[in-house]
Amino acid sequence: MDVAFPIAPLLPEIAASLGECPRLVLEAPPGAGKTTQVPLALLDAPWLAGGRIVMLEPRRIAARAAAAFMARQLGEEVGETVGYRIRFESRVGPRTRIEVVTEGILGRMIQDDPSLDGIGAILFDEFHERHLAGDLGAALALDVQTGLRPDLRLVVMSATLDGERIARWLDAPRLSSPGRSYPVRIAYPPARTQETVEQHLVRTVTQALRDTDGDVLEFLPGRREIERARGMLQRVEENVDVVALHAELSLAEQQLALAPAEPGTRRVVLATNVAESSVTLPGIRAVVDTGLAREPRFDPQSGFARLETVHVSQASADQRAGRAGRVAEGIAYRLWPQSRRLEASRGAEIEHTELSGLALELAGWGSDDLPWLDEPPAGAMGQARDLLQRLGAIDAGAAITSLGREMLVLGATPRLGAAALRAPTTHRALVADLLALVEARSPLRGEHGRSDDFRQRVSALHLWRDGGARAARGGFADVGALAAIEKAAAGWRRRLGVRSAASGVPDSHAVGDLLVHAFPDRVARRDDAQPMRYQLANGRGARLHEASALHGEPWLVVLDLRLDARDSLVFAAAPFDPDVLERDHADRFVTERVVRWDDQRQIAEGFEERRFDALVMSRRSVPLTDDDALPVLLAVIRSRGVNALPWSEPALRLRSRIGALRAWRPELGLPDVGDEALLRELGAWLSPHLSGKRRLEALQAAELSQALASMLDYDQRRALDAHAPEELTVPSGMTRRLEYGTREDDAGAPPVLAVKLQELFGLADTPRVGDGRVPVMLHLLSPAGRPIQVTQDLAGFWNRTYPEVKKELKGRYPRHPWPDDPWTATATHRAKPRGT
Repeated sequence: MDVAFPIAPLLPEIAASLGECPRLVLEAPPGAGKTTQVPLALLDAPWLAGGRIVMLEPRRIAARAAAAFMARQLGEEVGETVGYRIRFESRVGPRTRIEVVTEGILGRMIQDDPSLDGIGAILFDEFHERHLAGDLGAALALDVQTGLRPDLRLVVMSATLDGERIARWLDAPRLSSPGRSYPVRIAYPPARTQETVEQHLVRTVTQALRDTDGDVLEFLPGRREIERARGMLQRVEENVDVVALHAELSLAEQQLALAPAEPGTRRVVLATNVAESSVTLPGIRAVVDTGLAREPRFDPQSGFARLETVHVSQASADQRAGRAGRVAEGIAYRLWPQSRRLEASRGAEIEHTELSGLALELAGWGSDDLPWLDEPPAGAMGQARDLLQRLGAIDAGAAITSLGREMLVLGATPRLGAAALRAPTTHRALVADLLALVEARSPLRGEHGRSDDFRQRVSALHLWRDGGARAARGGFADVGALAAIEKAAAGWRRRLGVRSAASGVPDSHAVGDLLVHAFPDRVARRDDAQPMRYQLANGRGARLHEASALHGEPWLVVLDLRLDARDSLVFAAAPFDPDVLERDHADRFVTERVVRWDDQRQIAEGFEERRFDALVMSRRSVPLTDDDALPVLLAVIRSRGVNALPWSEPALRLRSRIGALRAWRPELGLPDVGDEALLRELGAWLSPHLSGKRRLEALQAAELSQALASMLDYDQRRALDAHAPEELTVPSGMTRRLEYGTREDDAGAPPVLAVKLQELFGLADTPRVGDGRVPVMLHLLSPAGRPIQVTQDLAGFWNRTYPEVKKELKGRYPRHPWPDDPWTATATHRAKPRGT
């Protein structure tokens, strides 16, 4: 074993720790050797007793590289003591004791054999990446260890993880290893004015080649950016090899990127985040980092997931920079402002990705009560189970069906698995192509690359398959992408038991008819009034772009779109025959009687509708009973607010009186008649008066007043009349209205009594309401009805203010009494008789 690895001195302690405790958290920075040295060091551990070691590696590139490196250390070929298994590729043999596996392989192993017979240890490498498969595998393995295999060893390894939190979760000890790295200087070269991202990037790579004497590693978010940067660099740097490294490359192309450069040759490696960890890139002295990565994001509200370009975490940025210090001092150029603050670490994929695959695995396991590090979000899990039930993978009780079991064995995503297994045998070869094409980026290029017709991707694959490189002439398709897709399609054909590949141009509806089984919730029907607009079966709207190749198609199944607030933009879809829905999805059709509000005619209407999910397939008018329209009318009122009701002045005054007395005498238990409360209890107080009506305007103002009054019982009505009267009798013998609710912010504000001053002669104290608790607010008026004074202190007015008022107004209104002593004068609402 190569003792030059920094982790070498720690290996005996790792083996010993696992002898005492079956779980371990191992922290080791990049370059320490944990990926390749720990599995080899555990082969002869007594507790392993000749069993096998399984190591979960998040990325296929890293899995192959790790297995190859360990095999070379043993002087063997891959597939002897050390092997690997990834999707559609396996190199293991009867003597294999270390298996490096990826993606869903570990979950499949545990589902197939929960006792994990013959496996003594499972290692989770690069656990900090928090891939969904890693979280699920760890939770399942812990469940197996707790219930069936207490002797099973579990090791969680990473360069940058929250070791303390992981150790608490596992109830395990922690060990840390030193790394092997040299100092790395961090630089933030600023972009120049009006410089594009690509120009900034090329200029920085050129600077890195000038400032260092080794190779340059550049991090970009995805294949598209890599290809664009590659073309620009090849034009600028003639004597430098520019190579790509990403998951869509062939094995030979990946090995080229991982191999050392030829002597005297310098390289620029353009990589996605696959190069952050677990793979060794020799000769790197400089890193140019865009700080971007492409990660899946799922919206539970829409049911769509998309790859989004996001800023990397600080932990990822540090790992990327560390690549420059593996062989000597290096430099990392970061193409973002130094002032930008990054998230400390990457969030778990389980928190923001589509979870139907996870839900299917849990249904197959028979329980979701697993020891999660982070629980799956309830909303995303609920939507995932709804989808699985729609696909037929689970029943109404969330138990897995026979189709669901077959989908697990197939290993495709639940959507694509359902499409593959429901397809007629004669179409299985085409299904294999669809599985490969849906999971891959579009192979179309140029103008064809903007096509939203998914059938063109199928045609490109078949033309290339039938005619070889000739099919790619004109640049409409990427030969390398087609080769990768063909490799995946061949893998699916093997799993589906298909001997021959599909060829030629499929029938116009063949592709869509098959994909409907994968995306029944994304069936879309054209809006006849707006031909570029479609309604989806999930209730959302979508639209075609102006140059769409699908214009005029009445029915589409949508595979990809960009979410917008109203109508989302279709990126990929295929037409299909709607008879497929009747034939293969009859259980999704419902016929029911519905009542809807016609906003234009302002009336409730009844229909009998036959629907496929949210899509109305047929509709006919039906008569309504007396109570049919009630829920619709209530819904309209709730949406518009209580002001939509025909409030009369008496009804509004009644509301104000009830609100006031409720504030003054809460012990009476009067109902809340504010806007929110009335809407909340709308059905209780207004329904009897809406029965039999189809229009809001049919509700009379008198009926609304009756409905409001009916909210009070007998005692409350008596208390209202006694303590919040509508009118008061003043000393002149006249009755004057009290105005309640004069302040919107205070229902208990004193009511206003507007009255001519002469009508209050002889009244010493301000009138009171609210069982004597609330003095009214007097608006004292002149004989002409103009305001003189506002007061709640009538006695103070007579004593202090009346003499001045009398002096000012007596000459203006000589025909009205202005006695010297208002305390004893006779109140009147009339003027003095003429001549007096």
